[in-house]
Amino acid sequence: MNNLEELVVEKPMEQQLTIQIANEGHIGYVQTILDTIEAAAKVRGTGIAKRSPEYLELKMKEGKAIIALMGDEFAGFCYVESWGNKQYVANSGLIVVDKFRQHGLAKKIKQHAFSLARAMFPEAKVFGLTSGAAVMKINTELGYVPVTFAQLTDDEAFWRGCQGCVNYDILTRTDRKYCICTAMLFDPAKQKEKKEVKDLIKELKKKLK
Repeated sequence: MNNLEELVVEKPMEQQLTIQIANEGHIGYVQTILDTIEAAAKVRGTGIAKRSPEYLELKMKEGKAIIALMGDEFAGFCYVESWGNKQYVANSGLIVVDKFRQHGLAKKIKQHAFSLARAMFPEAKVFGLTSGAAVMKINTELGYVPVTFAQLTDDEAFWRGCQGCVNYDILTRTDRKYCICTAMLFDPAKQKEKKEVKDLIKELKKKLK
C-alpha cells in the first residue's frame, strides 16, 4: 500500500489540537513521524512506501505537509506529493499517534491535506490507494470515486513506492492492473468539493502566499 491511512472514530477531544501546514520549525518531529508510521505498519501487517528523514524535511520546507500537535506533542501528520508533471497529486503518510485516536483526527488531517493539495495544485487530479473501508468512506466524503489503476498516474517514481508493501508481488504479477488496495480519484473537472472544504482551501491559499 503506497499510502498509510488510519481509521479513527468521530468523538470530541477534551483538549484542543492544532492542525497546520508544517514548516522548517517542525523538522524536529521528523524521526518521531517516521517511527510512528513504521510501528503502525507493523501492527497492521502491511507495507508502506518508505521515506527518508531528508524527504520529509523537504516536504516541510516546501509547505507540502500537514501536522497536528497537542501543544508541543506530536499527534498526527500527512504530506502532499505531485506526480506526472503535477497532473496528479496524492496525500501520503497519513498517521495518528495511538493516544490521539478515536477522536476523528485522521479525518481532519486528511481533509486539511486534501485541501492543501487542491490549493497548491488546483488543476491536478487527487488520488490515493487504500485497503481500508474507513479511509474509503473518508475519501468518498471528500468527493473521491473508485477507479481502475489505469486511471492513476503512470509516473514510475510513484509506483516504485509500492515496493515496500507486502503485497507488491500482486501488483507486479497483474502488470499493475490491480492489487489489494482500491484506487480512488478526485477529478476537479468532474467532482466538486463540499462548502467546508472550499472554505478550507481558501484559508490555506492565503497562508501559502
